[in-house]
Amino acid sequence: MEEQTKLHFPWAEGPVHGKCIQVAKGVLWFRLPLPMRLDHVNIYVLDDEDGWTVIDTGFDTKKTRAIWLSMIGGPLAGKPIRRVVLTHHHPDHVGLAGWLQSEFGAELLTTRTAWLFARMLTLDIQEVPVAETLAFWRSAGMQTDIFDKRAVERPFNFGDVVAPMPLGFTRLQQGQTINMGGRTWDIHIGNGHAPEHATFWSRDDGLVISGDQILSSISPNIGVYATEPMADPIRDWLEACERFSLLARADQLVLGGHKLPFIGLPRRMGQLIDNHHGALRRLIEYIESPKAASECFMPLFKRSIDDSEYGLALVESVAHLSHLYQTGVATRTRRHDDAWVYQRK
Repeated sequence: MEEQTKLHFPWAEGPVHGKCIQVAKGVLWFRLPLPMRLDHVNIYVLDDEDGWTVIDTGFDTKKTRAIWLSMIGGPLAGKPIRRVVLTHHHPDHVGLAGWLQSEFGAELLTTRTAWLFARMLTLDIQEVPVAETLAFWRSAGMQTDIFDKRAVERPFNFGDVVAPMPLGFTRLQQGQTINMGGRTWDIHIGNGHAPEHATFWSRDDGLVISGDQILSSISPNIGVYATEPMADPIRDWLEACERFSLLARADQLVLGGHKLPFIGLPRRMGQLIDNHHGALRRLIEYIESPKAASECFMPLFKRSIDDSEYGLALVESVAHLSHLYQTGVATRTRRHDDAWVYQRK
């Protein structure tokens, strides 16, 4: 591989909780903890002279609120948080947006879909999985022991880790610009990992704030859920990646929602696209005989999946198989256990 095609990581590790790394003039990088294998989310805070603009917020937990208060009283001391910008609606990014609005008077800016999803999900509290979710799990061929256990457990609720969100937000759209941190940023909307995922591309230097749409060393989860079982996020993901590839330059510093900032965006876009095309090719070969989504983890991920990853692996497997079906490469039929099974044509 030629040197210029390699990814370059200016920092070997992220900041400790409550502390920051200045990644560029007026741009601070913080990390907040997550109680899962992916144990952190990156937060960026931009200096607007008369206040701060915050990009994403972390979960709403006692620990995370305490870290935020230490940040506000430490590196951010002396200036108010005036705006909270959300890249997308997932709880590790939106969790404390409502708290920052209510407690500090911050304005909330995000895409319409992200705001609607986030506010709707905070209001949807379930004590046990609903019938539609159970039917979706059966259609994906969820293992019987896992299904029986999860069917009677309280599921993860968005509202468990996301603070209540007051009414009112400012909409971000494709083609707009926004001023943050002394720079003008073009807004480009991605899809696949989350609908209407906002990314920000600086006109004044080589900074890109990418959320989870572009990550340095992992591919974002791309899943289909009971809320929209015939969605095709793989199509949406590949379209966004191809479009963003046209914006990519070798000198850009990409600030993602997880892992490390990096330089080498053209190379990374190629990797992200090739990763999913490769997964689709492996699946096509594997479904010579009919297979349910739960039976395709090994060819899709090339490793075993443990209990903590099972749910995310299942929805991603559904997404890839459904894409093959919806693009006419595979058929699907109902099996005796109500699972959809897919077979290449």
